[in-house]
Amino acid sequence: MSVPQSLEEAIASAKSAVTNALNDGYRRLQVELVIPEIALQAQALALEFTTLFTEYGSGLKVFLPDTGAAALARRDWGETPFAVTDLGTNRSPIETRVNDTDQIFLVVSPSAVEVTQVEKLCNLAGDRPVVLLIPQLEDVSIVGIGLAARQLRERFLSTLESCYYFKPLEGAAVLKNYPSPWQVWRESGNDYQLLCEQGEKPLGEALERILTQQSESNTVPIPKKSGLLANLQQFLRALSQ
Repeated sequence: MSVPQSLEEAIASAKSAVTNALNDGYRRLQVELVIPEIALQAQALALEFTTLFTEYGSGLKVFLPDTGAAALARRDWGETPFAVTDLGTNRSPIETRVNDTDQIFLVVSPSAVEVTQVEKLCNLAGDRPVVLLIPQLEDVSIVGIGLAARQLRERFLSTLESCYYFKPLEGAAVLKNYPSPWQVWRESGNDYQLLCEQGEKPLGEALERILTQQSESNTVPIPKKSGLLANLQQFLRALSQ
């Protein structure tokens, strides 16, 4: 296993990770591509990921964050074998969006604003799989303080399995590709060197410590700019124009 060198490679790896996790019985999955401006490509990524679930036919239901995003996807995608809807509102709650005939749910780019509806959807789904594609929930799980945020983490966010996580940094990358553990990679010339593997997600000071220790014990300095990160951002900007 290695660090993906393009968005296409990351997507292909993510699709394999989802398949492996579903086959192993996981039912609440996250695919996290933590790349600046990735949310601008949520609709295109969603359509790509629907190809994973062709066996479900009309049993697949795709959720966009709001009515506008759902309407845009329906317009751009045209006729699809699966249903496309939104996560609901106070007047039209998520409960009205879930049917007994639904077999699997793909939730596209939900943010902290929609976390309550996503939690309700997961509860309504029961044993049916829910896949969160590029969720924008990282700030909720890290920054949120106080009793409500802690309860949300314990009650819901902790039940989500990050089957694929890719975060390119300046001169490094954090990767999780189910069934492998969390990995920290360091850019070294034109390649990447695996620094460590661990069961927990490396965050904040812990991640800094890993990178700092390795850079001090290694004669090759960490580059100031990651070619991969710059290339991915350039690619996404070009797509969104």
